[in-house]
Amino acid sequence: MFLHARQAFPNECCGLLGGRADLALSIYRLTNVAENPRVAYEGEPAGLFQAQRTMRIQGEALIGIYHSHPFESDPVPSETDVRRAFYRDAVYFIVGRNGKEFVLRGFKLYESEQRWESAPFMVTD
Repeated sequence: MFLHARQAFPNECCGLLGGRADLALSIYRLTNVAENPRVAYEGEPAGLFQAQRTMRIQGEALIGIYHSHPFESDPVPSETDVRRAFYRDAVYFIVGRNGKEFVLRGFKLYESEQRWESAPFMVTD
């Protein structure tokens, strides 16, 4: 996710995490086709469809969605992020940028309630 954010800078990147139970096994990078990719993300529909198809074939479920906020050192979900949070069971990850370093935050987003909360996660090799 950090590499994707670095390569997309100054635009936002986006993608999906596939896995089993609470373990992410695969990263599916998507092309950001938002009208203004510096401040928004929208996964390209064909890529999104292909990622979900590949997850099914591999026996994975959608467990995470990620995007970046390239100009925030401690990123939190925007109102738009919460409004578009259609996958209640997924953890939403946001990659921020603190100088040259990237940071990762995880959240549970509740679109119907228009709220969010931090979600614990662990990064392993």
